[in-house]
Amino acid sequence: MTKPESKRSSVAAINVTGKCATAFSAAEHVNDGPVESASSNMRAGVLKQSSRENLHRKNTECEVYDDGTNTFFWRAHTLTVLFILTCALVYVTLLEETPQDTTYNTKRGIVASILVFLCFGVTQAKDGPFTRPHPAYWRFWLCVSVVYELFLIFILFQTVHDGRQFMKYIDPKLGVALPERDYGGNCLIYDPGNATDPFHNIWDKMDGFVPAHFLGWYIKTLMIRDWWMCMIISVMFEFLEYSLEHQLPNFSECWWDHWIMDVLVCNGLGIYCGMKTLAWLSMKPYQWQGLWNIPTYKGKIKRIAFQFTPYSWVKFEWKPASTVRRWLAVLGIIFIFLLAELNTFYLKFVLWMPPEHYLVLLRLVFFVNVGGVAMREIYDFMDDPKFYKKFGQQAWLVAAITVTEFLIVVKYDPHTITLPIPFFIMQCWFLGLILIVFWTVWRFFFRDITLRYKETRRRKQEVPGDRPLGNGNTVTPSGRSKLNGSSETVRQRKS
Repeated sequence: MTKPESKRSSVAAINVTGKCATAFSAAEHVNDGPVESASSNMRAGVLKQSSRENLHRKNTECEVYDDGTNTFFWRAHTLTVLFILTCALVYVTLLEETPQDTTYNTKRGIVASILVFLCFGVTQAKDGPFTRPHPAYWRFWLCVSVVYELFLIFILFQTVHDGRQFMKYIDPKLGVALPERDYGGNCLIYDPGNATDPFHNIWDKMDGFVPAHFLGWYIKTLMIRDWWMCMIISVMFEFLEYSLEHQLPNFSECWWDHWIMDVLVCNGLGIYCGMKTLAWLSMKPYQWQGLWNIPTYKGKIKRIAFQFTPYSWVKFEWKPASTVRRWLAVLGIIFIFLLAELNTFYLKFVLWMPPEHYLVLLRLVFFVNVGGVAMREIYDFMDDPKFYKKFGQQAWLVAAITVTEFLIVVKYDPHTITLPIPFFIMQCWFLGLILIVFWTVWRFFFRDITLRYKETRRRKQEVPGDRPLGNGNTVTPSGRSKLNGSSETVRQRKS
């Protein structure tokens, strides 16, 4: 970058941050001078509205200061990637001898096709809302979402036997039915019958899923950025485990495993640490400077570390009870979250994958990377539908992937998911749905009508009634006219 270009970019960056400051200063001086005309009244009203919007943005979005440095790290490198890809294909075609193994060549051809698609997507795909550590990183996961959805569609169109045996092409150890582990059984916290280790039930439950629960809910809190939504999803999933333990033995757990170890210890501690991290990110100053513009080595190391933090921060204010649209959107988000959580257990059950297999871990890593982008796109689409007129690309893919995974479960094991739920559990869920429907109708329909009626009645009571005159004019009664009589009424009496 030349010096004039860097100067223009830095000036543009300063102007962007200065524009917010100018808007705030204009909003602060809206009511400084007297209003002398109707046009000034209208102008003041527009400024007040803009000031309220700017104050809302100031409360939800942090200020960012960037010097506008555009280094080699931030360039697209489209020609460089194309050159490297071409060299690799030339090497395979001219210099490497093709093996005479059909299975191996098929696997390698599929992997090469996926890599070429990823190279195209990383360099040419549309950028998302995140830019740190690099926009290409998030473009990569967008393309991985497309590949994963296509893989799920392929599995969906296979027979149950062929789909399970196809997993052997990924790992020869797969394709074998595995027994599910039952976490229930003896639920005594202190077992006096075991003299050597009376707390053996607790130690048996302390497996690799305990840190996974904590880390998972820590990351989910960073995605959702709301304490209430996280707690609702956490508690609702435990109720789902209670309701579906007759289908999957893996859901059968002790009561203290559900509510103490999961909800309070693992999930609760993860949500608490996540909220503390969100508070730090919301208070952190976002001042970005080029690496070579920092004079000290300590500052350079700190700048490299901060490259893996967000470029800016937006505080999510879901406000589910404000409008019907936001209420239904929040319900949809909770439903998709719970469905994705259930798919984790049902997919490994129907595809015969052990819980410790690396494919299960890769799926969780995938959702960790794409979930944050999807939640940001959903929030932007809800919060500002005039600007974000289309549903986000990553959010669209996450929703499609979640639905496709559930359809695979339905096709591969319809007997398990159609096992009848106990009647008292059905009664509880039915009662909960009725309460949600009644509350929605009352909050967004009956309550608004009642408030509007009360407001209209209050305004009619505040405005005094006008008394008509014989000549078509009206006289508003006042204390003086009742006692002494006005000059107009005296003249009318004389006439």
